[in-house]
Amino acid sequence: MRFSANFFIAKPLIAACAVSLAAFSQASANEPVVVSSKIDTEGSVLGELIIQTLERNDIATENRLQLGGTSVVRAALEAGEIDLYPEYTGNGAFFFDMTDSPVWNNADQAYETVRERDAQQGLIWLQPASANNTWAMSVREDVAEENELVSLEDLAAYLADGGEFKFAASAEFVESSQALPAFQEAYGFELSDDQLLVLSGGNTAATMRAAAQQTSGVNGAMTYGTDGGLSALGLVVLEDTKGVQPVYQPATVVRESVLESYPEIETLLNEVFTSLDLVTLQTLNADVAVNGLSPSQVASDYLDTLNN
Repeated sequence: MRFSANFFIAKPLIAACAVSLAAFSQASANEPVVVSSKIDTEGSVLGELIIQTLERNDIATENRLQLGGTSVVRAALEAGEIDLYPEYTGNGAFFFDMTDSPVWNNADQAYETVRERDAQQGLIWLQPASANNTWAMSVREDVAEENELVSLEDLAAYLADGGEFKFAASAEFVESSQALPAFQEAYGFELSDDQLLVLSGGNTAATMRAAAQQTSGVNGAMTYGTDGGLSALGLVVLEDTKGVQPVYQPATVVRESVLESYPEIETLLNEVFTSLDLVTLQTLNADVAVNGLSPSQVASDYLDTLNN
């Protein structure tokens, strides 16, 4: 299960934030690059991809993966305690107090906005993956194939024709104006109480399991776009063609001084991240979360494939 990729959750700043930024800002080619990540599965996979890519190209690294939640890792980067980490474009809405802006619903605009604003404080965003780790509606693969459901527009047409559907979700997803109500308004459908299974707590592991096991007739589930359990549980994400949800594409954020010392980092990591489409990142996450492989092994195997 991923951790605070979609929402900027306030957490206590690490004590070392008080250390002077100047003590960390003098990167040199003789110093290891300090690589960090958030504490979730996807963060560890992306962090390992970064570390191993750099190490394979003779750039020494220091492993500070799974440092904490969004606020902790972001603060560490700003303080110069770490040099780079994978972040999500949509979190710029929280970094810059722009949660009401529509730019976050467009992939290109979200990336350009966060890139331009962070560049002003010496933080450089490299190319993002095309994978989008945002709130999504997913259905069982057999239902999708039988009824040719690819997008939420397809789902709306299926429901209008009386298609059988029951959806597992959290109370937050059902009630939040930015979640199910926003999908329903944009695509012109409405789920009745009988078509909803609202789960207490309702994290995506529980909603996906309900759909996979067809609990109480459930065949659809609230998920995140890159959830590792999707493919393993036989679920597919329905495409949000109208861009209802903010876009959360992962990308490497690196301190400018570090990139000046190691300019090759940009080319190396752009090649890796631009290869991470939705299915690829789902599969890598599943290898860890479902199949029990270590993030290090998953990253190594993927880079071997990528480089062959």
